[in-house]
Amino acid sequence: MACCCKEREQESTDLFTPLSSPYIASPSPPPLTLSPMNSNFTALSSGDLLQSILERLPPRDLARSSCVCRLWRAVASDRAMLERAFAGPWGVKRVVGTPSSTAFWRCSSLTRFAISHRLSRGDTVAGLALKYSVQVMEIKRLNNMMSDHGIYSRQRLLIPITKPELLSGATCYIELDEHAKREVAVLYVDGGGPSDESDCQAGINIKDRRKKRILDSVRRSLHVDDGTAEYYLSAANGDPRAAMMQYSEDLRWEQQNTQM
Repeated sequence: MACCCKEREQESTDLFTPLSSPYIASPSPPPLTLSPMNSNFTALSSGDLLQSILERLPPRDLARSSCVCRLWRAVASDRAMLERAFAGPWGVKRVVGTPSSTAFWRCSSLTRFAISHRLSRGDTVAGLALKYSVQVMEIKRLNNMMSDHGIYSRQRLLIPITKPELLSGATCYIELDEHAKREVAVLYVDGGGPSDESDCQAGINIKDRRKKRILDSVRRSLHVDDGTAEYYLSAANGDPRAAMMQYSEDLRWEQQNTQM
């Protein structure tokens, strides 16, 4: 009787013993997740190597990569890299000028470019639309015109670009048009550049007023003085959202240190 009990106990223990057959594969370890934060991405901590990789990205992906860490943001915010990503798809040789915000570089569509046409006697919106093969409404929309009569109070009009080959090998100038109230990369088809000093000065004044509005907005949002708001704006290359994020990080770090 005792032997039977021992045999039953042995059988019950065998049921819970794991099988060690050579034909049963052991479970494979979970796949290793690659992240810029672990040791597998130590190669991407080099600025030169990171720059050679990020310079192949389009503007939108380049903007996303700047959110990874501070090193990536410093590399992705480089002026030469932003200009290359912005002008590369259209073959633009050079982009002269600095936009009021780095958000200008994030979109490299044709809507960011325009032709500068110096108005002369006899010019009409319909005639310019026919000359440059664009729609009349597109010219009005770009120049913030309600009617055709707005042409008589201006010295030039911005013409939308519909032929990308015009930008190949060209030099564009980033300007804030006084009437259009928008920043565009302007192409001068005659091969020149901004020549009217009054227009340039008007653009500078508009840019200064815009910077002042951004500074006041950041100052009110952060509840700080002008000097602090200007410091964080300069550290964020004029981007108010990045300036607020940087201020929040510094404030959080300061609060943690005071609690310790």
